[in-house]
Amino acid sequence: MYIITGAAGFIGSCLLAYLNEQGITDIIIVDDFSNYEAKTPNWENKHFLRKIEREDFFREWDAGFGYQSSNAGSSNGKERPATTEPAKIKGIYHLGARTDTTEFDYDIFQKLNVDFSQDIWKRCVAQNIPLVYASSAATYGEGELGYQDRHDILEELHPLNPYGRSKNEFDKWALDQPTAPPAWYGLKFFNVYGPNEFHKDRMASVIFHTYRQLKATGKMKLFRSHRPDFADGHQSRDFIYVKDLCNLMHWLMEHQPTPHGLYNAGTGTARTFLDLATATFAAAGVEPDISFIDTPADIRDKYQYFTEADMSKLRAAGYNAPFHSLEAGIEDYVQNYLMEGRYW
Repeated sequence: MYIITGAAGFIGSCLLAYLNEQGITDIIIVDDFSNYEAKTPNWENKHFLRKIEREDFFREWDAGFGYQSSNAGSSNGKERPATTEPAKIKGIYHLGARTDTTEFDYDIFQKLNVDFSQDIWKRCVAQNIPLVYASSAATYGEGELGYQDRHDILEELHPLNPYGRSKNEFDKWALDQPTAPPAWYGLKFFNVYGPNEFHKDRMASVIFHTYRQLKATGKMKLFRSHRPDFADGHQSRDFIYVKDLCNLMHWLMEHQPTPHGLYNAGTGTARTFLDLATATFAAAGVEPDISFIDTPADIRDKYQYFTEADMSKLRAAGYNAPFHSLEAGIEDYVQNYLMEGRYW
C-alpha cells in the first residue's frame, strides 16, 4: 500500500492517476478535502483504498488504518469496505504542503510544511518506510549559488519567500537527523505544469493562464521585466511537465538509488516565458498576440528571473528517461486536457 499526501491537489492527483495507469490501486489519499467543489474532479474517478482528512491522518496511521492491502482498487472515488487488518505501507509520497508563494505568514508554513513533514519522517524512520517528498526550487532564491542539488550549500541559500524558506528548513532538518527512512528523496520541484490545476486560481501555471486569456480575448499579457539584464518575456524558468515528474517520483520509489537525499526535479533546460506563451498559442491553433504588464507589486521583489536545474546528480543515480520538450508538453496539456476541459 502507498500513501499520497496532497492527493486532491495538482501534482498529488496526477500522481494518483499515474499510479492507477501502472495498475497500482492500493493507495490511501490524504488531503484537506473541505474544498470539495473545486478539487473533487481531481480524484473522484480514480482508484484508491480510502481518503483521509489531513487532520485525521496521524491518528488513523497510528491506528493501522484498518484496511487490508489488495490489488482491487475502488472506482469512481468510492472507498473499499474496511477490514480490521492493518496494511503494510510500501512507501509514502509526501506532496501535501501550503504552496502559495504570496502568503507571508510563516507560522502557516511552519505548521503545514515543516512540522507536518517532520511527523511523517519520524514515522517512516520508526516503521522502515521509504519516503519521497516535495521540496522546491524556491529554496534556491535568486540562484546566487547556482542550481546544484548539493547538500553542503543549504545554510547559504536565501529563499525569496516564506514558502521557499519552509522547504529549505525541512531539507536542512532532514539532513541533520541521526536516523533516516530506509530510502528517502527530497525533490526540488522546478516549474511544474499540466492537467488538474483548474482549482489553483492565481497560482496555476502560466500555460493555464495563457490558454484562458487567449480563449477569452485572443491575447496574452505576460509580466514585464523589471531588471535591465532581462528583456520583457525573457524571464526564464525550467518548466517540467507533470507526467515526467510522476514518472520520476515512481522510479525513485521503485528503484531506490543511492545516494539518498535531495535531487533536482526539472529538465535541465531553461526556457523563456515568451517561448511558453508562443507554444501555447500554437497548440491552440491561434496566432500569437502577446503584450506585457507590470509584475504585481506584492511579488515583484520576490520574483525569480532565471532557474535551470542541474540534473547531473539524478542522471548519475541512473535515471535516464527523457523529458518532454516544452512544446511537446504544452501540446499534450492544451489539446488533450485544457481544450477538452478534461482531468487526468
